[in-house]
Amino acid sequence: MSQPEGGLEACAPGEVRIRRALLSVSDKEGVVELARGLAELDVEIVSTGGTARELSGAGIQVRAIEDFTGFPEIMDGRVKTLHPRLYAGLLARRDEQSHLAAAAGQGIEQVDLVCVNLYPFEETVARAGVTPEEAIENIDIGGPTMIRAAAKNSDFAAVLVDPGDYTRVLDELRESDGRLSVATRRALAAKAFATTARYDAAISRWFAARVHEGFPPSWNDSYEKVMDLRYGENPHQQAAFYRRAGAPTHLLNGVTQLHGKELSFNNLLDLSSARELVEEFDEPACAIVKHNNPCGCAVGAGVQEAYEKAFACDPQSAYGGVIALNRRVDAACAEQLAGQFIEVLLAPGYDPGALEVLQEKKNVRLLELPHWPEPAREVEAKPVIGGQLVQTRDVVEETPAEMSVISRREPGEQEWRDMMFAWVVCRHVRSNAIVLAAGGATIGIGAGQMSRVDAVRIAVEKATDAQPGLLAGSAMASDAFFPFPDAAELGLRAGVSAIIQPGGSVRDELTVAAVDAAGAAMVATGRRHFRH
Repeated sequence: MSQPEGGLEACAPGEVRIRRALLSVSDKEGVVELARGLAELDVEIVSTGGTARELSGAGIQVRAIEDFTGFPEIMDGRVKTLHPRLYAGLLARRDEQSHLAAAAGQGIEQVDLVCVNLYPFEETVARAGVTPEEAIENIDIGGPTMIRAAAKNSDFAAVLVDPGDYTRVLDELRESDGRLSVATRRALAAKAFATTARYDAAISRWFAARVHEGFPPSWNDSYEKVMDLRYGENPHQQAAFYRRAGAPTHLLNGVTQLHGKELSFNNLLDLSSARELVEEFDEPACAIVKHNNPCGCAVGAGVQEAYEKAFACDPQSAYGGVIALNRRVDAACAEQLAGQFIEVLLAPGYDPGALEVLQEKKNVRLLELPHWPEPAREVEAKPVIGGQLVQTRDVVEETPAEMSVISRREPGEQEWRDMMFAWVVCRHVRSNAIVLAAGGATIGIGAGQMSRVDAVRIAVEKATDAQPGLLAGSAMASDAFFPFPDAAELGLRAGVSAIIQPGGSVRDELTVAAVDAAGAAMVATGRRHFRH
């Protein structure tokens, strides 16, 4: 197939036969195979720098970019593709007579396909010890410009940014006499613009972090799809899970589904909450979550004990819950788990006998995460009408040494342990939140109430229904201060002997007086942990 030396072929959108391709990639994966396939279709290959050397070394005939533009690569490769001869060949409409005339007058050669991937900016800045100079040199200029030009003119120029698309594009060219359909071109263009948007967002975030303390004036971010979900919050809603581009980890990173139905929107919301909670503990632990609230959490000598204690907190609410365990599941533990209806079960691993038992349950989604990454400490965002609220992630960092005993009586050693356990769990409960705990396990949880008194009442009722014998001597955590003593008094009457709360109410002395009258202990943390 002969190549036009000047001027462009007139044609309708989508009828362009691929005659000339420009290949300039940082990631060389698959590029030799792509170029060889194009050459077999009699497509001229134009290339730059390292890509040209890679292709020539593989025996593929390559035309250098400086030969195409008539201008040499200069400034250590910073300037090599930024030339009007290239962009006129990419941006011209082949069905517009004035464009064709301008191209003919300037001897413009057409470029029908661009294959580009970008300097590895995200990978570079993620490396420990990277210097600002290294980061800046990995900001690609010509690459995004070529991508955007070809994507803008996708009716007449095709763009490839993903090595995963090389084979299917070659297959279509072979089957269609060197042409790509409009649908393919537009799909490739959509991916191309998503690529440059992500790239620019990463650069923007890096510069903002260097220039601004706190939150910058504008917030640019990018997300990429991990998977489609079974459905959204309700079955009539479609849903998908996207990971934040450049994030060190995400909810399903490293997770393998071993059994069960596809995951849904609600499954992942609850899984995130369960995983965040169980990651708080080094000892064997279990978290059971229902409707994005813990309904049971415990630590134990082993994971089976932790599960049994967590389940005992609220067996009714645990039905159809999401469970996260931080230890491997053996057959005995699996037998206990199999007695409950579970939506999702996450663990670091399963013994063969355990899998056999659990896979008898047709619908339970069994997830395995062998290597748990460090908990994410990135900012979090919540959507509101027309925007997002962004905040740093809430973490319980306060220690007993930083807290104040504000009652006459000092808490005992076991009371301290139960208070601290309840305090950690309370951070994960929707506000207003009350957690009752005893022996390293929740025994009652009051979540998401408009009144703190109602939250205490629900927690006490849960404990009374499931494990009334554990209320006497239990610990109570409140995610915010008590505006009046009534909520604390309700817990004290039920048998609570130690209370942990932020303190700071103008009526603190009334609550302290009620605690002292009951012979109980109270600790102020100085920090609240609302979760809305």
